[in-house]
Amino acid sequence: MTPFTGGLFSFLVLLVLLALRLPIAVAMLVVGAGGYIWMDGLTPFLAFMKSTPYETFGSYSFSVIPMFLLMGNVASGSGLSARLFRGANALIGHFKGGMAMASVLACAAFGTICGSSLATAATMGQVAIPEMRKYGYSGALTTGCLAAGGTLGILVPPSVPLVIYALLTQQNIAKLFLAAFIPAALAVTGFMIAIRVYVWLNPKAGPATPKAPFASRLKDMIDTWPVMMIFLVVFVGMNGDFFVGRSLFTPTEGAAIGALCATIAAVTVGGMKFRELVRPVRATAEQTGMIFLILLGAEIYNAFLARTQMPQVMAQWVAGLGISPFLIMAVIVIVYILMGCLMDSLSMILLTIPIFFPVVMGLDFGLSPEHTAIWFGIIALIVVELGLIHPPVGLNVYVISTIARDVSMMDTFRGVVPFLIAEFIRVGFIIAFPILTLWAIK
Repeated sequence: MTPFTGGLFSFLVLLVLLALRLPIAVAMLVVGAGGYIWMDGLTPFLAFMKSTPYETFGSYSFSVIPMFLLMGNVASGSGLSARLFRGANALIGHFKGGMAMASVLACAAFGTICGSSLATAATMGQVAIPEMRKYGYSGALTTGCLAAGGTLGILVPPSVPLVIYALLTQQNIAKLFLAAFIPAALAVTGFMIAIRVYVWLNPKAGPATPKAPFASRLKDMIDTWPVMMIFLVVFVGMNGDFFVGRSLFTPTEGAAIGALCATIAAVTVGGMKFRELVRPVRATAEQTGMIFLILLGAEIYNAFLARTQMPQVMAQWVAGLGISPFLIMAVIVIVYILMGCLMDSLSMILLTIPIFFPVVMGLDFGLSPEHTAIWFGIIALIVVELGLIHPPVGLNVYVISTIARDVSMMDTFRGVVPFLIAEFIRVGFIIAFPILTLWAIK
């Protein structure tokens, strides 16, 4: 068996292990270690393991992950999500379908301090579902808009999957966050239009609600200031060179400041007790350990793939086909969508980036290497979002179904169809017009 064939075979073995429900970290460790030993022998592998884990996780840049996770966990455990929903509902909730639109806005706002789709869907679902059901919203629209709105948690900066993509491909985290801004705004706009069309076709699905007095609505909107302040401090601080001429702090420092601000807001405004901070800290430690173990497995597997030269050979082969680079990008997107039916977002990123990234970087889109890498990262993240609401897995759908037990999962999947259509249209725009992601990248 040639090294190239071994690389291809290892990918198939990896997929089989994942289909057998083996944790992705263990699967990548086993396949990567086995392949490395097959290529170079046991002694070189042990020498590799002697230094690689420390060199990987001893890097200062990796500390950005637990800090953003802590910020999201603290925000999820506080009362800030209820404030966001009340504020968005005060703004547009009295229109037809307005509460569903308010849920999407609240999810987007919560995503600015969370960075996790599942946490965004779960937290906002607990707040919004009872209110929407009380006012007669259909089960399909209620659960569908929240499952779709939850996906904004990983696109609206800060985004943990985007941080991991940046670390895997050695890209600038702050630039990736800035590049995600317009695609996130397009997602919110697309979801709003989808809700409006849904209600136009099914008027009883999203009835108008009573309009509160102006003073009450204004108060609810003002009460969202803690979240807005945290987002502005973190986002503007990391991208200060675009807003004020120079960055105020690095992404790692921004993550730490964001975690501190979220903690202060949760305690002083959200009503969280100091003793309750133990829970988000513990959750952060557990999530960080899980992610770091997956990253270690990815590092070992990537080291094996580098020795097989499979990604480089595939990149050269694809570049020599003479096919339009945009057609190849469309094929990659289709592969992502198919994989999204079977696995979670983090697994997709870690499995595919080592293979697809060299292929994309070897194509000529008329962009600089950095712009190509950033553009592809945003596309990959958007398609990963699709997997969170795409049947048959759709993890966000399962999360929402555990909250709205009176709504069948089939109704929820029907409810996400308009949002899937909006997402497919958005993917087409992002591929056709890279400027939508690169407008602010120098």
